[in-house]
Amino acid sequence: MARPADPARRRRLTDEIIDRLAETGFATFSLRTLAAALGRSTRVLTHHFADKDALLRAVLDRLDERQHQALAATPGWSDPAVGIGSIVRDSWDRHLSEDELPRTRLVQEIEGLAAAGRLPGHVPAFVAGRARFVARALELRGLDPADALVKATLLNNAYAGLQADRLTTGDADRTRAALAVLCRLADSWTAGR
Repeated sequence: MARPADPARRRRLTDEIIDRLAETGFATFSLRTLAAALGRSTRVLTHHFADKDALLRAVLDRLDERQHQALAATPGWSDPAVGIGSIVRDSWDRHLSEDELPRTRLVQEIEGLAAAGRLPGHVPAFVAGRARFVARALELRGLDPADALVKATLLNNAYAGLQADRLTTGDADRTRAALAVLCRLADSWTAGR
């Protein structure tokens, strides 16, 4: 009889997989090459993830969980007196830090593959979940839920576009200046509320 999957072990394995995919990229991996790179057997992976699709779902869920935890830990996240722009700037610095940059590139790659139609399935929920999460911070600052969701969608996609520009061109000054404009816009949505 097969041993039941241990959720804590699965989470640790998923984190290892994310770190490995952040080094190698997502587009060309297979369960076999990933298992070998992790120093494990394919059987270990299939014990925790039925197939490549289940592994993708687990990676996206864990990336989402880690992103939400990092955002919620950002100073001022739960304080309506702190402007969203401050949180956006802190997120930018964190995502582009040396420690976080490989995972930021991984998320950009996954979203790019999904936009190109090469990753059907779970990525739309990953993106929509981010919008709902950010919308809650905007609601806390006085926006009604429908408006908060629309503005969170705009904020997330403008942010992702600026981040992709920064990663592609390496132009830190121009993208940081554009980010400052985005932060002022986001702050204007809740000013005086």
